[in-house]
Amino acid sequence: MGEEYSLRGLLSFIVPDSCYERFFVQFDVLHGPCLKILLSKCLGLGVIAGSVMVKVPQIVKIVKARSAVGISFNAILSELVAIGGTIAYSVVNKYPFSAWGEALFLLMQTLIIGFFTQHYGGKTAKGLIFLALYLAGLQLLLSPITPLGVITFLQALNMPAIISSKLLQAGMVYRTGHTGQLSAITVILVSAGSLARIFTSLQETGDELLVLTYVVASCCNGILVFQLIYYWNVHPAVKKKK
Repeated sequence: MGEEYSLRGLLSFIVPDSCYERFFVQFDVLHGPCLKILLSKCLGLGVIAGSVMVKVPQIVKIVKARSAVGISFNAILSELVAIGGTIAYSVVNKYPFSAWGEALFLLMQTLIIGFFTQHYGGKTAKGLIFLALYLAGLQLLLSPITPLGVITFLQALNMPAIISSKLLQAGMVYRTGHTGQLSAITVILVSAGSLARIFTSLQETGDELLVLTYVVASCCNGILVFQLIYYWNVHPAVKKKK
């Protein structure tokens, strides 16, 4: 009996009690609605787990090269606006952490990349100011004094922010004719995560605005994946020789 309650408690974070009854008491393991819940939770937790290290290859690549060539700082800013908006919108609406948790880890890693684009461009002071201003703005956004309408409006702005972020990055790749220090692993993992979030958002929040945001993000990420494939064997040094 004690083991049963321990198992129920352990799985309560993944499936509700009704689904526990279906799976482990009635042994109805093919129950459609509960399978969707289980798949959504597992996908969500998988996306969060992957997000902990998703941009580390990008950061390592920049540090090793001591250069952020090929990384658009304006694209980073647009991405941070979108991520910050998603975090605030999800927190205010009390959505489960499994539905948005990766945004927190993406935020921290994107901030590091944003700082390095300035630091390795000889603008360390500007990079530090950028960090301080962004974190102060995010704290204000999450404080009780910020009206719900403002946060909802910012979430609606996520779509143009995501589009501008990805198109700015894609434009830089096109202009330079190579992907520079853009990490293929990071781009592919971020793209896969946004695709998974379409399903989990539908299942866990039912929020059409949030779902549409991830649909737009997936389409824009697809452009960068295409560019990675197209410019796979093109490197900055090779282009200079030409």
